[in-house]
Amino acid sequence: MAKFAANLSMMFNEVPFIQRFERAAQAGFSGVEYLFPYEEDADSIAFELQKHHLTQVLFNMPAGNWTAGERGMASIPGREDEFAQGVFTALKYANALGCKQVHAMAGKVDTKFTAEQQKACFIKNIQYAADVMAPHGIRVLIEPINTRDMPGYFLTTQKQAEALLPLIDRKNVFIQLDLYHCQIMEGDLVKTIERLWGKFSHIQIASVPERHEPDSGEVNFPWIFKKLDEMGYEGWLGCEYHPAGCTEAGLDWLKQAQS
Repeated sequence: MAKFAANLSMMFNEVPFIQRFERAAQAGFSGVEYLFPYEEDADSIAFELQKHHLTQVLFNMPAGNWTAGERGMASIPGREDEFAQGVFTALKYANALGCKQVHAMAGKVDTKFTAEQQKACFIKNIQYAADVMAPHGIRVLIEPINTRDMPGYFLTTQKQAEALLPLIDRKNVFIQLDLYHCQIMEGDLVKTIERLWGKFSHIQIASVPERHEPDSGEVNFPWIFKKLDEMGYEGWLGCEYHPAGCTEAGLDWLKQAQS
């Protein structure tokens, strides 16, 4: 049976962040993920995880000035030192929270550089992050993000990410397979899952096109959950969606998936 992780950046926004761990546990989740933990003390988060018997599944490495529109820097030449500092910040939190996966956001295309320069920068930075994280048993994830939600992002398709993996050439680097982004950009979800089997270590879900609960929209998620079970997927499914209303009111799909 699939394991579901609540995304606390999007879900349970009815209460402050630190209170969302309890809400997630009460709703039936056994794991959590979110964009960033850095505004909170790591010990405070660790306390909530332990108190509510939750697994910290994933979070993002520092991604620059988010409010100003930055979405990572791994592919941006000239920011290697800042990226490296973010690697160690993420490592500190990952170790404190027992988290074994961190996502390195690529950043947006910068027209001051050629595509090849940005690609080379991305490969080098991900290799660096992977080498720092490997002794701690932590995986570094790269995630294609659709061009509608995040115009100008460097990494946009699963095929692009798949082609980068052998160039990065690190055993602890995997794809973060967000089926919402994949459906928008490429579709053919189950065939994509089959093609990428062994190359991804985390899946995220949301309805398409609204990015709400996975029991609406154009994707038949119950069928995909069944296929993942049949295929032997043992990772987590991150619920990175915006609830259509109150978070708890929209969780009938979770009860059905866990039954």
